Amino acid sequence: MTVLDHGDDDSGDFAAIAYREEEYWDVDLLPVTLTHDLKGLIHALRQQPSISGSLGLVSVGDDFFIIVRVYGEDVSLFLSDVTASVDWQVARDVLDYLDIDQPDDDDLDQVLPAGDLSIVADLGLDEMELGALAGDLDLYPDEVLASVSERLGFAQSFQRVLDGMG
Repeated sequence: MTVLDHGDDDSGDFAAIAYREEEYWDVDLLPVTLTHDLKGLIHALRQQPSISGSLGLVSVGDDFFIIVRVYGEDVSLFLSDVTASVDWQVARDVLDYLDIDQPDDDDLDQVLPAGDLSIVADLGLDEMELGALAGDLDLYPDEVLASVSERLGFAQSFQRVLDGMG
């Protein structure tokens, strides 16, 4: 599995949208500014009609990822690590949207996901697997999202989009 080169800058940040057209998934890159703009991301996802809703896959640095699913008026969110809210406004925005308090200092030494663990369960990735992927400290966020894309059946399209970033 090829993913991104992990240098010292934030060039690895990305936001992608995945959606189904009939039987096939399509993946497009969204403007990188949406990696720091939750409202803008949700708005962009709402613009793409799809039979199973649209998925936003966001990787921020080497730190965390966000999955957003928009289906009609419903919005589901998953944040891979609540401690990211200490350093990243977009992670705080996710916690605010979910009405979850920021972690206490006592909780900052552990990786804890927040949000809807079943966000893509109906598409082929159950809660336990998503939780295990989010908690795997050996994987970078883009690698986790690549695994998610593989489980959901759009790995080739996802990788093509990432390859085109460079």
